[in-house]
Amino acid sequence: MRTIILALISSIALLVPANAGGALTVYTYESFTAEWGPGPKIEAAFETQCSCDLKFVSVADGVALLNRLKLEGGNTSADVVLGLDTNLTSEAAATGLFAPHGVAAPKLDAALGDWKDVNFLPYDFGYFAVIYDSEKVKTPPASLKDLVEGSADQKIVIQDPRTSTPGLGLVLWIKSVYGDQAFNAWKKLSPRILTVTPGWSEAYGLFTKGEAEMVLSYTTSPAYHEIAENSQRYKAAAFSEGHYMQVEVAGITKKGAANPLAKQFLEFMLTPEFQDVIPENNWMLPAAATSKPLNPVFAALVQPAKVWLKSSEEVEANRKAWIAEWLAALGR
Repeated sequence: MRTIILALISSIALLVPANAGGALTVYTYESFTAEWGPGPKIEAAFETQCSCDLKFVSVADGVALLNRLKLEGGNTSADVVLGLDTNLTSEAAATGLFAPHGVAAPKLDAALGDWKDVNFLPYDFGYFAVIYDSEKVKTPPASLKDLVEGSADQKIVIQDPRTSTPGLGLVLWIKSVYGDQAFNAWKKLSPRILTVTPGWSEAYGLFTKGEAEMVLSYTTSPAYHEIAENSQRYKAAAFSEGHYMQVEVAGITKKGAANPLAKQFLEFMLTPEFQDVIPENNWMLPAAATSKPLNPVFAALVQPAKVWLKSSEEVEANRKAWIAEWLAALGR
């Protein structure tokens, strides 16, 4: 009888699925979960570690993440939200939907300073830039002023600040440089804007298809073309006024606080196994240590002469007004 019971237990064990360790739902943005993005590799690595089921749910871009969370409220399915940035963290925390992460962060990149946010942890960072097609643009803009006042014959694709963190980043960049004259700057730039897309993926896709000579992206974007495509055709314009910084973060929802996998994922996020995937899959700079040096291509990228970054509290207080100014200037 004992032999039979042991045999039955063994048979049942074979039927237990690989995700017996539980399930974790992570909300993020579309380019993160794309087949060429970091999501698939990170999913495989974390599931191996946790013996669980990691499920990514994606929306167009980072601001859309916050919009979705606000709509879902306490009924959200998200355990972890990955893809907000520091421009949104104060507003996100104010929703009351996030819990303290409780993770002791390792040493972060010096560019991130002394990290103190109890709700959100960084996983990468970068600097917004205008990427141009060097086969079509022989004299790229050397400043934000050049971009704003340049010829309407050369078009740029940008993202919507109501749904996209790069789109919001451009609004903050122009506001940082132009201040009270931001409305006029947008009016001057408007004829150069081919279209405004909901997220980064659509904008960059239009650019690489040749629909426009320029696109709003990151100083790190040319690294993709050089490493993955062995091409130096697409370049970042270095602006004399400096570049606006983006720090992307993840946080645990109050729903996720009851799921041990949520904290485990944030701890995993800051390990070399996760960080190694970021540079050549998300094409951003890693927030924490990687297991090996970055490809030398990254060292040759545009290094901002000055870095702009508004506080999360200032953005929360002014985001609606600054977007309304953008809408009015562009006649949208």
